[in-house]
Parts: sequence; C-alpha cells; structure tokens
Amino acid sequence: MNGLKQMRLKNLKWHKDKNMNAPVQHTTKAFFDRPVVQEKLKELVGKNAPAFATSVLQIVNSNSMLVNADPQTVFSAACMAATLNLPINNNLGFAYIVPFKNNKTNTIEAQFQLGYKGFIQLAQRSGQFSRIAATPVYEGQLLSANPLLGYEFDWSVKPSGNPIGYVAFFKLINGFTAELYMSKEEVMKHANKYSQTAKKGFGVWKDQFEAMALKTVLKLLLSKQAPLSIEMQTAQLADQAIVRDVETNDFDYIDHSESVADLEPPKLTLGDDEFDAALEQLNAGAIDKAYILDGYTLTDAQRVAVEAQ
Repeated sequence: MNGLKQMRLKNLKWHKDKNMNAPVQHTTKAFFDRPVVQEKLKELVGKNAPAFATSVLQIVNSNSMLVNADPQTVFSAACMAATLNLPINNNLGFAYIVPFKNNKTNTIEAQFQLGYKGFIQLAQRSGQFSRIAATPVYEGQLLSANPLLGYEFDWSVKPSGNPIGYVAFFKLINGFTAELYMSKEEVMKHANKYSQTAKKGFGVWKDQFEAMALKTVLKLLLSKQAPLSIEMQTAQLADQAIVRDVETNDFDYIDHSESVADLEPPKLTLGDDEFDAALEQLNAGAIDKAYILDGYTLTDAQRVAVEAQ
C-alpha cells in the first residue's frame, strides 16, 4: 500500500464454534487474545500492541451493539485506524468504530468512520496544506453567500443559538484556496440521502451531529477540490465502510450504496444578483457555459439566458 505502513495482514477469518454458547462479549476478547491476532497487532503498532488492544476492547465494551458485533470487523476497523496512524477514541474525534446492523446477513458489524479531525490531520500530514479548518456558522456570521465569488463571514459576531450552517476552508502551500458552505438543511438533506442511520435518526448522526456535519462539508470539499495524498484517498474510501481487508482496500458500504466518488455536494441556486454576476463572468471569458449549467440548479429562464450567450 503506497505511502502507508506496509502490513502483512492476512484476511483473518473468524469462524464461530457451532457449540459455542458463551456471550458474544467474551468472543471479542478471545479473538484479540489469539496468538495470530497478537502477532499482527505487533506488526502494526509494535510495542503498543497490548495498549492498543485494550483501548479497542474498552470501546467495544462501552457500546451494547459493538459488544455483539463480529470481532473480525472490529479488528479490521481498528487496523484501518492504526494504518492511518489515527487514534480511536470517541472523545478525540479522529476515528471511530461504529456498530451497524447488516440486514443482508442479519448480523452486527463494525464500521470504520473517520472524524473531521482525522481528515484535517491527514491533510496536514500530506504537506500540501498551509491551512485547513471547518467550523459551524451562527446567525449573523454569514454576510453573503456567492458560490462564484466566495462567501463572506463576520467572525466578530459571537455564536448564539444553534448553528445555521457549516463551512470548510483550505489553503494550499501554492496559494490555492477553496471553501464550501452548506446550510444545516443542506447537510441534513445530504445525510439522509447517503446514510441510513441519519435518515432513521440514530447512531453518530444523532449523538454527534455537529461533528458529523463538519465532517460532511470538509469531506465534500476535499474530495472535489483538494489534491489527495495516498493516505487521504484511502481514508475517503474507508470512511463509513465495513473493512474486509486492510491490505487490499476491500470495503463494503452497507450504510450507503454509493462510493465516495459518487458523493456530490448539493448544487446551489443563484439569486438574481448572483446570476447577473455569473453572466458577467461568462461574457468576460472567466468561466464557460458548462461551469454554470452543470454546477448550479437554474430556473428555466436562467438556463435559457445562459444558453443564449
């Protein structure tokens, strides 16, 4: 795996003993206690293997659904985080192991999820970003939202009430900048489309909405605008996946059927002033027709006006 720690992780297969009647919570510990698993953990995290295994088991034991999850998927999700050199700790927000009911197999499996802080750390580690951030936006802070000319915020306004939206921003070392703002409603629409847990109102979207909203806007911005290192590409693919094999990047997406390449930020609409600005940019040659026609949700009249140019 280029750019990542090389591991010789065989796809460990765990087969339940047909006569095993012990509670599942004991089988997860038994799985991690296996000599072959201990050996693989040592290859992955070295002398920190015992502490790593203990921290994973603590996460499992703190979640009633994870207690009953397939230990192989718990192990693989943990290995994915270790491969990316990100800590698994719900309080830190870099990476998570999340239980998910696989209705196809009627089993509970562990899903790897990256937090927005994990995306930021991987971006910083790539050496291509001079600045990257994501933050909630409150009433009075958003002054103007022009998708063509950029967004304007007044950060001197103190946060009050609940966020009205979320913004992500980055600046590369070559000076290129990009930003994406999504209203709270747009974030929820996106979440309901691509995550069954969000649509049904439970799981991390219910428990940690703000962190997931920040991750959503940041992930979309990076996937469409940023140069992605090998680590960042792997993280984009592994996010919200059941990790079947770390070494071969074998992932199953049971919470959503679309791959990361299919995830698109919502198309924005253009108000009258913004549309006039877009036409000026078009006539000046700064942008082409496809940029407007494909990038925005236009009214019939606006589409006719663009095509007539």
